[in-house]
Amino acid sequence: MEQTPPEVILLLGSNLGDRKRHLRNAMKALSASVSVTAVSRIYESEPFGPVPQPLYLNMAVRGVTTLEPETLLRFVKGIEQAEGRTGEGLRWGPRTLDIDIILMGDRVVRRPDLIVPHPAMSERRFCLLPLSEIAADAKVPPDGSTVSDLLERCTDSLEVYPL
Repeated sequence: MEQTPPEVILLLGSNLGDRKRHLRNAMKALSASVSVTAVSRIYESEPFGPVPQPLYLNMAVRGVTTLEPETLLRFVKGIEQAEGRTGEGLRWGPRTLDIDIILMGDRVVRRPDLIVPHPAMSERRFCLLPLSEIAADAKVPPDGSTVSDLLERCTDSLEVYPL
């Protein structure tokens, strides 16, 4: 019996250069290994963290992939690099493109370079708002809270607006 490829939910963000172009280019590049089934609107948000920087554009993408988590991570890091992101820079600093793996179905991954579900998703409105648009009922392991549940409980006060 053939197994269904796992669903993946990604969050894309950009706050340097032509932010919309970086997101568009990422969407095109993702299609090489992710069959996209839903895309949120683009949201503009205040930056998270202590580093002063420009506003972010964020969007969520839902799809399926046959890639294993570690291979998917390498794939999205390659897309980030193609859009001018370097490995240098401050934690939570400005970037041309950031692609986070938020969920991979009911999989839980705990590795030094990758944690799925994304460990801070429940604390970040800029993540939960776009996700709720395309995956409100997605269950987040290990406790099974939905994205909607997490958004309802989120105490993040940073401004997030749909464009």
